[in-house]
Amino acid sequence: MRATTRSLSSPRPARASSATPLAVALDFLALTRPRITLMVALTACPAMIMGRSGWPPPSTLFGVLFGIALLGSGCSAINAWYERDLDALMPRTRERPLPAGRVTPAEALGFGLLVSAAGVMVLRVAGGPMAALIGALTLAWYIAIYTAWLKPRSAHSTVAGAVAGAAAPLIGDAAVDGRVGPWGWVLFAIIFLWQPPHVWAIALFRKGEYAAAGIPMMPAAVGDRGTRRRMLGWSLALLAVTLFPWIGGVLGPAYAVTALGAGALFVGSILLAMIEEDQRADRRVFIASLLYLAIVFGVMLAEVALG
Repeated sequence: MRATTRSLSSPRPARASSATPLAVALDFLALTRPRITLMVALTACPAMIMGRSGWPPPSTLFGVLFGIALLGSGCSAINAWYERDLDALMPRTRERPLPAGRVTPAEALGFGLLVSAAGVMVLRVAGGPMAALIGALTLAWYIAIYTAWLKPRSAHSTVAGAVAGAAAPLIGDAAVDGRVGPWGWVLFAIIFLWQPPHVWAIALFRKGEYAAAGIPMMPAAVGDRGTRRRMLGWSLALLAVTLFPWIGGVLGPAYAVTALGAGALFVGSILLAMIEEDQRADRRVFIASLLYLAIVFGVMLAEVALG
């Protein structure tokens, strides 16, 4: 049974009164998961230029990226508020600001709602109504559908979470044209297909922690071998979809070669994990997944910036 309270009172002592302003600011920054937020925001950049003759105005470009970053920060803070009791059960998360008592639940929820609302408003001003609408729907999907409904109940929740994690290119594309075009959907598909193998790799080498916290993950549902087979299938589909920008003529052969090479290394890491069947190999898949996304989007950004 999931041991979670929905009270706004803190399950551990509130933040010490001697905490410095800098320490408080860093705790609130930690709630936003800044590295993930930055990565998500940057995935919108190629969608704002692919298939077009030039970059959008700086006010649109930076305003939309800022709005996405605010929205992602708010989502992370609300997620941290909702899952604070689960975080307290896992060694890798129990020292986060909420379970450690350095930020109270009421503070975290208020902060998350405020930042999320600011993100939607910035998207409305910088990117227009469609960008703001997609942002608001992403927030609702992530909090209500993924975090509150599916994650505590289904091992397949990762797929639902991937929908929200892949929404930034849709927002970026809509901000430029007022609608989502084919390349926004292609970039959405790339990030969507990347997420399940990435998360399932974590679930494999940290399955004991997830089990102790009562969070259903794919290894508990289909076993380690079944999880790795699914990771292979998703990664092969991902490899194919990453070639669409080259096939469609919006990116060149340098991108295609890089995408193929990085994809082959990612798929290869999963095949090795299937052979070795241990957590060290699963951890290597996790690292390979991060490198893969950084390489593919890095080359994509370089091509559209220089083109």
